[in-house]
Amino acid sequence: MDQAPEHIERGGGAWQPMVPRARARRQVRRPRLTRAAPAIFLLTWSGGFAFLALRFALALSILLPLFLVLRPPRPRSGGAWAHLSAVGFLLQAVYFGCTYLAITSGLSAGTLALIVSLQPILVGLLAPRTTGERVGALRWAGLGLGLFGSAMVIAARSEVEATSVVGLLCALGALAGMTSGTLYEKRFGVGGHPVTTNLQYAVGLAAILPLALAFEDLRIDWTGELLASLGYLVLGNSLVSITLLLAMIRRGEAAQVSALFFLVPPLAALIAWPLLGDVVPPVAWAGMAVAAVGVIVATRRSTLGEKRRHP
Repeated sequence: MDQAPEHIERGGGAWQPMVPRARARRQVRRPRLTRAAPAIFLLTWSGGFAFLALRFALALSILLPLFLVLRPPRPRSGGAWAHLSAVGFLLQAVYFGCTYLAITSGLSAGTLALIVSLQPILVGLLAPRTTGERVGALRWAGLGLGLFGSAMVIAARSEVEATSVVGLLCALGALAGMTSGTLYEKRFGVGGHPVTTNLQYAVGLAAILPLALAFEDLRIDWTGELLASLGYLVLGNSLVSITLLLAMIRRGEAAQVSALFFLVPPLAALIAWPLLGDVVPPVAWAGMAVAAVGVIVATRRSTLGEKRRHP
């Protein structure tokens, strides 16, 4: 969950036909990077408008030279570029932007995390109509366990208070941005080179920078901690994590991939334990176990009863 760092001063997918069994068996083997993608994604998922704009600008400063040197394949039509831009707007501008607004509006981090953790449930409800996926009973059981375990961890470690109506609306906006971005990528996502797909940060920068200029004091206290955080978020979150998320959505099922988000609160608790000395209550440990079991169940490969159907 993104939060504005203290270093910044603020002024206020488509249907696929069934394939023969022999061919299906050949397709079971996936590249090592694809198999490792869920673990790497969770480790790198995690800031105000100014921090977001800086993140996006730095990500683009890395991507643009690579784009010019590598000359990766580009979308061949204006429609493909529009789809790429739409995903960038929903994930980068709406999700991250609303997350920051919710926090600055006084919503507790626990409440925000709890609301956003509903994303896999919404994806499971909407996927049949938008991407043609059928979410079976076993996957629903996994999603339910994942949500329950994630909520246990959040409630045990954070205050869950709904004291700001504006903050609640912004949290719901963040939830809508991540959910719609996931489903849009699954249905219309443009597969291609990671450098090309990550050019969506230009859209995020175009949407966030004017807000930063209009509402925030852009003076930054450059410290070693800020540089380390910024480096991690640019390389880990903006480049590695988002790249893996989009790749997993295109290759898997939206509800299956979204279930991984239930492991973000438990993983955050495990990281904060040795690094920050945060105490992990017994209830949180139990929640981690429940969330892990739920994700294992929810991310199992589709059975014959959960084939994709054309919407």
